Amino acid sequence: MNRITETIQALKQQKRKALITYIVNGDPTPEITLAAMHALVSAGTDILEIGVPFSDPMAEGPVIQRGHERALAHGTSLRSTLALVKAFRETDKATPIVLMGYANPVERMGYGEFAQSAAEAGVDGLLTVDLPPEEAEDLHRCLRERELESIFLLAPTSSEERVKRVAELAGGFIYYVSLKGVTGASHLDISSVREKLSVISRYSQLPVMVGFGIKDGLSAQAVGTYADGVVVGSALVEIMGSGHSQTQILEGLSNKVASIRTALDQNSK
Repeated sequence: MNRITETIQALKQQKRKALITYIVNGDPTPEITLAAMHALVSAGTDILEIGVPFSDPMAEGPVIQRGHERALAHGTSLRSTLALVKAFRETDKATPIVLMGYANPVERMGYGEFAQSAAEAGVDGLLTVDLPPEEAEDLHRCLRERELESIFLLAPTSSEERVKRVAELAGGFIYYVSLKGVTGASHLDISSVREKLSVISRYSQLPVMVGFGIKDGLSAQAVGTYADGVVVGSALVEIMGSGHSQTQILEGLSNKVASIRTALDQNSK
């Protein structure tokens, strides 16, 4: 069984919500990412989402775009991201890792080679932001052959037909984008989230994780009332790009995640 499914099932038995945290590999320097991953897990992260830097991260807001720019300045790539995961697995073989990125680097490597290399490194799933389900079948097949999960995005504007199509291919969990626009947007509408999750549940029994607009314990707890978990990204990437020392960055990440973990766990009481 894939680590993503194992982790989510264990959380469900504990009546706890999943906390997924996102940072960009190589941001602000390649040396800090591995330490940041371990700090996030120690603070309460259940699933790590690692961004693969890309030159045109069109789905990202200004905060994460700058994270991609900082990472690319150091030559961070898809291959170095796979090497990062392999290094992480030397001491943590349990925490699920999802790579989040864009189709071009994966296509350049080749779907088959990527799937094999990702599985060997210890990756558990892939979320390709700009690859719609209608064009994802070849990649999905290669991933499934290596027991890797295909993670897909759904948004407030997703039609029921799109929801149904995603449900046919998705594995691990479905990532619901709670807001129209790019990452880091605000104006989280909890009632809208609740209504869309109800629609998704008609077509899929997969857990649904909600991201975009989750910035603190309060927003995480509110969304966690209805979702199976939350994804926190921009708030963490902002800490990564603060310009502080590595020690201060790791402390900032730990404090932010620990506060969100504590708030989420209130939903299980």
